[in-house]
Amino acid sequence: MTDLLWPGDHRAGQIFSDAGYLAAMAQVENAWLGVLVDSGIAPASARADLTAAISAADVEAVAVAAEATGNPVPGVLELLRERTGGEPAHWLHRGLTSQDVVDTALMLCLRDALCRVRSELGTQVRALAALAKTYRDSPMLARTLTQPALPTTVGMKIAHWLTGLLDGADCVTALPQLSVQAGGAAGTMAAATELAGSPINAMSLSGRLATALGLADSPPWHTTRSVITRVGDALVTCCDAWSHIANDVAASSRPEIGELTEGRGGGSSTMPHKNNPVLSVLIRRAGLVAPSLAASLHTASAASVDERSDGGWHAEWAALRTLSRSAVAAAAQTTDLVAGLVIDTDRAAANLAAAGDLLGEQRAMTELTGQTARSDYTGAASHLIDAVLQRAHHHLMEAT
Repeated sequence: MTDLLWPGDHRAGQIFSDAGYLAAMAQVENAWLGVLVDSGIAPASARADLTAAISAADVEAVAVAAEATGNPVPGVLELLRERTGGEPAHWLHRGLTSQDVVDTALMLCLRDALCRVRSELGTQVRALAALAKTYRDSPMLARTLTQPALPTTVGMKIAHWLTGLLDGADCVTALPQLSVQAGGAAGTMAAATELAGSPINAMSLSGRLATALGLADSPPWHTTRSVITRVGDALVTCCDAWSHIANDVAASSRPEIGELTEGRGGGSSTMPHKNNPVLSVLIRRAGLVAPSLAASLHTASAASVDERSDGGWHAEWAALRTLSRSAVAAAAQTTDLVAGLVIDTDRAAANLAAAGDLLGEQRAMTELTGQTARSDYTGAASHLIDAVLQRAHHHLMEAT
C-alpha cells in the first residue's frame, strides 16, 4: 500500500494497510475457531486455515460489502464460509460479534505499528546521544521568538531534541499490553457462555484467544475506548518530538543561517539550484496532522453510547489507521534525517559572533553576585547534556 497524496507512506509497508487489516480479521477468526476446537466445543473437523482462504485481492469486495452492514466483518465471513464449507463454515464466528473481530484486529495492527515506532525511537536515541556528545561544546546562537538570545551549544540543542524523543518513548513504553476484545453481541459474553457451559469457561476462551494471538487477556472493553485513545496520544507525543527536530533543521537550513542541513535534500521541478529540506517538511506535516487525528479518537470515545456506538465507533477506524501509518512513516523519516544530518560548526560559531553583544544578562548577573564574568556564557549546558545522556543510556538499557 502507498498513498499518492502522502509522500513517504510506503515506509509503513503493510502496517495497517487495507490488506494488512483484512489479514488481521482473518487471523482473529482463525484463532477463535482454533480455540473452539481445542476447548472441545467444536469438532476437530472444524479446524481450518482461514488465513489461507482470503487475500489482498479480496479487499475491494469486502470494502464494498461493508456498506450494507456498517463494518467489514460480515463480508469477510461470507467469503470464508464460501471458501471453506463444511464444519469450519458452520463453526466460524460462533460466540463472537463483529465488534470483537474489528477491535481485536485493530489491536493486531496497532501492535505492528508500535513495534516499528519503538525500533525507530531506539535508533534515533542512539544517534542523537552520539551527536550530543560530539558537539557538546560547539558554540551556537540560541534564538528565542526568532531573534538572537544567548550563546548555547550545538550539543545543548540536540539534547533538547533527545529529551523530546525520550518523552515520546516513555509514553509508548507506558502503554499497557494490547488486549483482545471478545465480549459478544452486547459485551456480556452471553453466546460464549452458552457455548462453553459456564461464565468461567467462557472467560477461559477469551484467554485462549489472547494467547493464540499474542495479545493480553482482558474482560471485554467494548464501549470503553481508552485503549484506543491512549495509543493515539502516545503516537502524537512522538510526532511532536519528531516535528521539533524537523522544524529546527528546516529553519537552520536556510542559506542565510546554514547551521544544519539534511544529508540529502530534495530538488525542485523548475529551480535546479534548490536543496529543499524534504524530510523535514514531510516530518513536520505529520506533526501538524497527528493532533487532529488523536482528537478524532477522543471525540469518538466521547460519543460512546449504549453497548455499541452508532457512529463514534466507526469514526475511529480510519483516524487510527491514518495516525498509525503517518507516525510510522514519520518515525522512519526522522531516523534518516538524524542519520544524515550535516552540522556546520564554523557557520554556527560565525552566526553567534555576528549576533553582536548578547551578554547583557551576564553583566546583570555578575553585578548582582559580584562574581567575575565567564568567557563562555553557556551556564550549566554541559551538565544538562550529561543528565539527558544518562537518561538516554538508561532508556536504551531498559529497552534491550
